[in-house]
Amino acid sequence: MTAPDWTHIRAFLATADTGSLSAAARQLGLTQPTLSRQVAALEEQLGVLLFERLGRALLLTEAGHELLGHAKQMGQAAEAFTLTASSQSQEIEGLVRITASDIFSVYLLPRVLKVLADRSPQLQVEIVADNGLRDLMRREADIALRHVRPEQPELVARRVQDAQANLYAAKTYVHAHGAPQTLADCSQHEFIGFGDLGRIIDFLEPLGISLTAKNFRFNSHNGLVAWDLVRQGFGISLMASEAGDNTPGVIRLLPQMTPVLFPIWLTTHRELHTSRKIRFVFDVMAEVLGHRTKNAP
Repeated sequence: MTAPDWTHIRAFLATADTGSLSAAARQLGLTQPTLSRQVAALEEQLGVLLFERLGRALLLTEAGHELLGHAKQMGQAAEAFTLTASSQSQEIEGLVRITASDIFSVYLLPRVLKVLADRSPQLQVEIVADNGLRDLMRREADIALRHVRPEQPELVARRVQDAQANLYAAKTYVHAHGAPQTLADCSQHEFIGFGDLGRIIDFLEPLGISLTAKNFRFNSHNGLVAWDLVRQGFGISLMASEAGDNTPGVIRLLPQMTPVLFPIWLTTHRELHTSRKIRFVFDVMAEVLGHRTKNAP
């Protein structure tokens, strides 16, 4: 028997991972009929049934389960092959993908892009604005800008800044509702949520800001949407000073309040870090974003 086609094995992996042909096709950027043919071709070549249909879902057969572990090892080897090949590039040109939250993408990264454009005109940069933790291991991005340090040993990280966050509201909100004079006053005001309200409430409580879900009439998992609600006067929010101090019509509240500090980490894959263009972008980002940091490790 000839060795199976890697594209067919990749189709098998995506289908097993997503549990449906349509989702697997979207993941791989294929049409569903094409992906279905690839899975069928692998089954025919191996002489086994890999999936059985249960309603609209696809379930692995016993043979599929036995082969899945080997297929995953092949997938990891293919990813390692791609990473190693990428790390050999010595030209400061081509595409680098940077992932950051939507707020960071708008208020932090433009300063970095200006420096990159001046120093390396041949470089292309794609900004992947995403509030989730993009998977550097699978090359969904080359560099991540986050406030969480990665735990995977294959990733390297550098703490480039201890950023500040403060309470902000639009001037129109303050004109209509007044401004809190103390942290305790905040419980009488409207707040804008940025996703998980439970986590937000639990985070603010130790700061002396006691809120309940009733304080959050408006909430969005999209950071830019939530921040625009603040800008339009719908409520108060804790926000990084890079955004809050540079948004017209928005003012900082409670100047006596001690700013909330949070770290900003740059992360990349250990092998990608040896690529000249990745290292160049990583170092420029650390340089530009690190100017505000006095004691970053």
